[in-house]
Amino acid sequence: QVQLVESGGGLVQAGGSLRLSCAASGGPFNNYAMAWFRQAPGQERELVAAINWAGLMKNYLDSVKGRFTISRDNDKNSVYLQMNNLKPEDTAVYYCAAGVHPYDLGAANFDSWGQGTQVTVSS
Repeated sequence: QVQLVESGGGLVQAGGSLRLSCAASGGPFNNYAMAWFRQAPGQERELVAAINWAGLMKNYLDSVKGRFTISRDNDKNSVYLQMNNLKPEDTAVYYCAAGVHPYDLGAANFDSWGQGTQVTVSS
């Protein structure tokens, strides 16, 4: 099973930017769809962005469209989330996830998880 390690979280002011990274190991990275989820205190985990194995198919949570960009580098076994114009409501723990079906971008496909990285946006 693939192992995932996130990095890049932190504290940022509203309007600022952060770039999250996720390094994968233990599996053929380009066999997996990849995604970023987030979970705020007292709320359910939600799918923020997903990308298929080749990076040609992407989807986004409506509230982050135009602000967040998911990308991947299969040569580096990594997936990224560029977050611009951050808002206080983006505050959450962000999780990287891998899905065994490389074309399936639905939340149910993702069953391997990293440990999470905290993103805090101050107003």
